Amino acid sequence: MIDFRYHLVSIVAVFLALALGIVLGSTELQPAAYNFLNSTSAKLQNQLDQATSQRDAAQQQASQGEQYAQAVEPTVLHNLLTGRKLLIVTEPGAQSSVVSGITAAANDAGATVTGQINLQPKFFDTSGTTQDSLNQTTQDVAQTASIQLDTSATYQQQAAQVIASEILTSRSGGGDQGTANQGSANQGTAAATMLQAYAASQFLSTTGQPATQATLAVVVTPQNAPSDGSADQLDQVLVPLVQELAAKSSATVVVGSSAGSGAGSPIAVLRSNNVSNQVSTVDDADLASGQTVAVQALAAQLAGGKAVSYGFTANGASAVAPSPAPTPTGSASATPTASTKKVK
Repeated sequence: MIDFRYHLVSIVAVFLALALGIVLGSTELQPAAYNFLNSTSAKLQNQLDQATSQRDAAQQQASQGEQYAQAVEPTVLHNLLTGRKLLIVTEPGAQSSVVSGITAAANDAGATVTGQINLQPKFFDTSGTTQDSLNQTTQDVAQTASIQLDTSATYQQQAAQVIASEILTSRSGGGDQGTANQGSANQGTAAATMLQAYAASQFLSTTGQPATQATLAVVVTPQNAPSDGSADQLDQVLVPLVQELAAKSSATVVVGSSAGSGAGSPIAVLRSNNVSNQVSTVDDADLASGQTVAVQALAAQLAGGKAVSYGFTANGASAVAPSPAPTPTGSASATPTASTKKVK
């Protein structure tokens, strides 16, 4: 039978072995261990220095690429959308620099940005009270404007139907100028009244003159995607919203930022839906190159091209930019002839 003395001897033996190990490790083995750790540390530091150098070089190249894209944008887009009117619609969290970049790119292409409609968080609220308020506002506006609503649609889609019907058109012009001017004035008044009704209920806000009827639309999505990769109500509402904008306009493009277009983002949700066959998407509109592509995507659709997902393949894009690049049509010529060249 094992007694207490055996346990005591065993415990002492264990501690003695530990003590001998410490002594040996601190004397005979210390130089070897130190040299090994020092060598490993040097290798890791060297790898870190190389990675840092590569990162700095990549950042410099990206910066130079952005500067180049900014420099050539006016030339690339020149006369691409001459005479067109464009409306910008923003979702909550849209990046202001993307909005200003799209505006500048549209101006470079010869288009006029009529204004901006900023959808508020309340527009995406699905609680009962808010839904009742949205429905009542939509019903009142639709009745005044004699718009037949789709009774099978959600309240947000019905509101999008009303808004798109009043501020967008697929017609580029034509008809008697006097009659057209009178019709435009009447339409503008009705559109302004409609927007005021939704603004009074805090479903949206406006800047510029979005009541001026436009033929093109760009929707700017939030700059950040959900951190857990999940989709939220804001993303789901985007699909019917874009569907209505695309149906009423000559071309609609949805843009987002490179960091905000991953899994669970509005861009990702839209690209997984059939409505992606009706609108092009650009997932890097926070960059000058993406802003240029957004305008090119509008021009490509106007020329009869298909809707395409542009940007980074990691975000589900199928192309970097339209290929071949769209060129001006009508009176604007892509390649000046001898009779159209200007003497500088």
